[in-house]
Order: sequence, then C-alpha cells, then structure tokens
Amino acid sequence: MDWITGIQRALDYTEEHLTDSIDYETVAKQAYSSEFHFQRMFSMLCGYALGDYIRMRRLTLAAQELIQTSDKVIDIALKYGYDTPESFSRAFAKFHGITPTEARRGKNVKSFSRLSVKLILSGVSTMDYRIEAMGPFKVICKKKRINKPQGEIATADVSAFWDECNKNGTIEALCGYAKFDKLRGILGICFSGDMADSGFPYGIGAEYNGAAVKDEGFDIVDIPAHTYAVFQCKGKMPDAFTDTYKKICTEFFPQSSKYEYGSGIELEVYPSADTQNPDYSCEIWIAVNEKK
Repeated sequence: MDWITGIQRALDYTEEHLTDSIDYETVAKQAYSSEFHFQRMFSMLCGYALGDYIRMRRLTLAAQELIQTSDKVIDIALKYGYDTPESFSRAFAKFHGITPTEARRGKNVKSFSRLSVKLILSGVSTMDYRIEAMGPFKVICKKKRINKPQGEIATADVSAFWDECNKNGTIEALCGYAKFDKLRGILGICFSGDMADSGFPYGIGAEYNGAAVKDEGFDIVDIPAHTYAVFQCKGKMPDAFTDTYKKICTEFFPQSSKYEYGSGIELEVYPSADTQNPDYSCEIWIAVNEKK
C-alpha cells in the first residue's frame, strides 16, 4: 500500500471517531506506520499536526451542532472531548473568535473542512540518495528525551541538546570511545521506535570502539541490522536538516514505488562541528523496508 493511500485510510478512521477518544498509535496503524513516522509525515504533508487537525474538525462539527440543534452546550462539549463547559468555551472562542452562546445566536463561525489527500507530481526537483545495508553495530551515546513533535521536527529541543553537549565536553569525551569506519562522523540518533506520549529518546553519539567507558552518563546501544536510505543534506544547520527532511517526507516516500519507512531508528551523520557554514554537508540515514 502506498503512503498516500495509507494516510487517507488514517484520515477516514479519524473522521469516523471524532466523537471518541482517539489513540494516535491506532490512527498510525491505519497507514501501516509507527506513530512517530505517521505524525511526522502527516505534519509535513498537511502543514499541521494530527492533534491540531482533530481539534479543528471537532470544533467545526461542534459549531454546526450549536447552530442546527437545541442540544445543551455541556452535552456538545462532552461529545467532542471536553470535560467542562469552561474548557470547551475557551477552545471554541480561540478557534472561532466567538463564544458558543454567540454562535447559537447566529454569529459567524469558522469551518475547517475534512481533508482528502492527493499526490501531485510536479517533476521540478529530484532527490539524490543511495541505499546502504548495515549489519548490527554498537553506538555509545548520551541520551535525552525530546518533547513529542507538534507539527514539525523537534529541532528546538534537539539543537539545544547539541549546544549543551558541545559546551559541557560530552562530544569531546565521546570521541575517546568512537570509531569512524562506516559512519564517518558524530551521530544524532533518533530512537523513534521508543516513542511514547511524552516524546522520544534522542542520542548524540558515535560508533563504539569497545574501549572501557570511564565517563558517566553514556549508554552503549546495540543497533540491529537495517537497510537505510541515505540522503545528503547541504547547508547551515538546523535549517538545511529541516528542509531536507521535509523533502524526504513529501517527495521521496510518497513517490517511492520500492521503499517505505522501516522501524525504530534514524541517524544523522555530522562529519565536523562547522554546522553554521552555508556549505556544510552531512547525511541523514533512515531505516527502510522494501514494499511488498
């Protein structure tokens, strides 16, 4: 099943359950995707987070019911997931610009239409990539839980973590346990397979050379064998990373007839610390599977 078909299935499921408690992992399964990858791809393709889409659709339908029925405000609020009239009124006013009472009296409300996904092949850009098969290997890294992305890549928290590790000597210490045989640089490691409601683990590390670890706060992690799609990323960080990842989400995977997201791991390979150079070049490694 292609990605566009999958995301449409997920949208259809979401629409059918707008008056229920919606589990994002269940939505993602409609597209045969992990929650992490689905939310990232959804926001890249649609321009807003899945949670925002659900909220705007619910408030649109709630406004229609206020106008077209005589149901109590509290009943409509509960139907669309709000525990109290007060929380519903705040959300309603923020979205529509008026109160539920004013909507019932005939003032204009906003309408956010149901999404239908289509792929337009523009043919104006290409993406250079290569496929690399990597056997199992070990990394040594410093981990931090990153807040769950809401609409884009979590660049702010990730950038702050890199700044912290540069300043406190973490990256310098990592180099004492590193080898650069295959992945020729310091790694940003997104453990997307361990995503939870609060976020996901992100590591800064390197291939592990096996030396005894004397520094505290480092984890040694086994990375299983994967096939990766490898993309070159050129330009000043983190903007170049964001732009490249957006193209991966909106161009490569939707149009690929052979590959789909794998599970559990993404790697960023940074060959030097000169990330503010407009000519900087690094790589993004994304685990993939061949479509069946």
